[in-house]
Amino acid sequence: MNLEQLRGFVEVARLGHFTRASESLHLAQPSLSRQISTLERELGAELFHRARGHIALTAAGETLLPRAQRMLAEADAIREEMGELAGLRRGRVRLGAPPTLCISLVAEALSAFHSSYPDVDLHLTESGSRLLVEQLAVGAVDIALITESTAQPVPGVSLTRTPLLAEELVVVSSAAHPPIAEDAVIDIHRLSTLPLIVFDDSYSLRTTTDAAFRAADITPNVVLEGAEMDAVLRFVERGVGVAVVPAMVLLDRPELRSVRFAHPSMTRTISLAHRSDVTPALAVAAMRHAIISTATEVARRDPAITSLL
Repeated sequence: MNLEQLRGFVEVARLGHFTRASESLHLAQPSLSRQISTLERELGAELFHRARGHIALTAAGETLLPRAQRMLAEADAIREEMGELAGLRRGRVRLGAPPTLCISLVAEALSAFHSSYPDVDLHLTESGSRLLVEQLAVGAVDIALITESTAQPVPGVSLTRTPLLAEELVVVSSAAHPPIAEDAVIDIHRLSTLPLIVFDDSYSLRTTTDAAFRAADITPNVVLEGAEMDAVLRFVERGVGVAVVPAMVLLDRPELRSVRFAHPSMTRTISLAHRSDVTPALAVAAMRHAIISTATEVARRDPAITSLL
């Protein structure tokens, strides 16, 4: 069994097709088929159900896939570390983050990192925290920002987590319209009377907001649901309704105004995570430092964001 065989197996599993996998790997299809056949003989088990126009993993294939992904990720990390130790200035960082952080903390951190390390290749995976935990577990990303709310914690895996920020959820409205609250704060009862834009079910923000309304035994006045973060903010800017969002998304958005929740407030914790059994490469460690520095600076700019460092 070798890395080329494992890489071919993972690519066929990902694409579900030998021809597309061979094109992706720049291999002739017969060569890829021989690699997979050799791997199956060495393991003593078939890895794919083969049917005309359809490829599916067998039980053995499903067992092998996450292990193969981890082995390939570890091999890539070794190559990068050896290259760095040999004096190369290049490297690669695969960063994962939720959409709400990609338009705020991540944008600032990546800008600072790229200015210092312009030759390092950056790969960003934008996804929800639950999926990012799975991506970390199989080695698909090197490091990830994950959010954990009091209403919906992220299931734990073998990760090293560094809490960075405690961030309040706030209610945002259009700055072109009158304020939605006479005071500096708003409660859940007042919020339920306003036209509310809510996120897709995949957002932990949606889970947290729904739980708050259930706890207060209140039905919100939802005027639009299922939108993504950028669309929600655009709709709010144009006065379609209000939305509950993390305080950080208000950075550099003068078209929006925010109101903090009266106690009890809704908060979430932002943590930086990587696999506990993998030593971060030098480029990944540098990215970690850039994110921590950016998070500390962001906390100084907004009273609704608290540094946990």
